[in-house]
Amino acid sequence: MEYAGAHDVIDLSHPRTFLEDYIMQMDFFRPVVAALALGALMLATTPVMAEAISYKADLKGATEVPPNDSQGTGNLDAVYDTASKKMTYTVTYTGLTGPATAAHFHGPAVAGANAPPIVPVTGSVASPIKGEATLTEAQLADLQAGRWYFNIHTAAHKEGEIRGQVLKK
Repeated sequence: MEYAGAHDVIDLSHPRTFLEDYIMQMDFFRPVVAALALGALMLATTPVMAEAISYKADLKGATEVPPNDSQGTGNLDAVYDTASKKMTYTVTYTGLTGPATAAHFHGPAVAGANAPPIVPVTGSVASPIKGEATLTEAQLADLQAGRWYFNIHTAAHKEGEIRGQVLKK
């Protein structure tokens, strides 16, 4: 008597042969299934490798457009997290002609050109300024291309007292 299964024709007249064939098939497929399951588990649990990209800007009156004679200086340090798409930043400054009245990121603009604010600073603009913003893909592209700048405004310099181009460290 023969049995036509899904894989092969098996002779059922010898039950021992049938059982041996079945065990051999199981012994072959069990490690294959285990390896596939392990591979799928490893792919499913592989963490997404987020990257932290650092940026900086040196703020001065000479880099404002048009330049001014402010003795103020400042520094911006920022980190963009690729997983969360969030940029966190700290700005410190000193020597302004008076209290800061506003501060923000502008773009897109190369050094020497002006652009509208794209990421405002919310809250206090007293030094140190700390904040965060979630960026769009377009904003990220401009940031990565060096087409953002940060500036700080005062009453004496309403258009901006100190400014710096935001560049990758």
